[in-house]
Amino acid sequence: MGDDRRSVKETYDRIADHFSKTREYPWPEIEGFVSDVDDVGVGLDLGCGNGRHLSVLAGVADRVVGVDASRPLLDEARERTASDPDVALVQGDAASIPLAASTVDVAVYIATLHHLPERKMRRRSLDELARVLSPGGRALVSAWSTEHDRFDATEGFDTTVDWTLPGGEVVPRFYHIYSPAEFEADLDASGLAVESVRVSSGNCYAEVTVD
Repeated sequence: MGDDRRSVKETYDRIADHFSKTREYPWPEIEGFVSDVDDVGVGLDLGCGNGRHLSVLAGVADRVVGVDASRPLLDEARERTASDPDVALVQGDAASIPLAASTVDVAVYIATLHHLPERKMRRRSLDELARVLSPGGRALVSAWSTEHDRFDATEGFDTTVDWTLPGGEVVPRFYHIYSPAEFEADLDASGLAVESVRVSSGNCYAEVTVD
């Protein structure tokens, strides 16, 4: 893992406890996506954080795997899913997913792509998602967009967004803010087949599959 990715990991290790307390409920976009999925074998939450979307996937998949780079966030996810024996948690890198090819039937990759600090890493992670999806498998991918009200930009850019801990310590977090056109371009350059793309609540979303 390169220094930039290590820095992102260390940031979330540092803020994991407080961050988890502010991330209690699933996003409605994920619930809507999963509601269209019939019962499947394996679900993946790539960049699962504190695990708030794992139970949503567990409602449609026989087994669910949560992957995240941050061990403290995985510890939070483990507490949330302690009563569900069909959820497995794995520490891993979104640009090198620790799963075999063609093993995942449904996946969510939410609010994580934009934390990878180089475009080649972001594209590699999309290729990795394509690699692990089974033929006909589907995924929902999201990233923060320039369409969000807090940004005044039409092209994608790198920035940091501060996280303030309860004691007042400020921890900067890396983000790449995607323009919708750039988001589509990175998806089109990957091994994923794009079914639909939209902007909702200031985020770019894509429903994708593989042939």
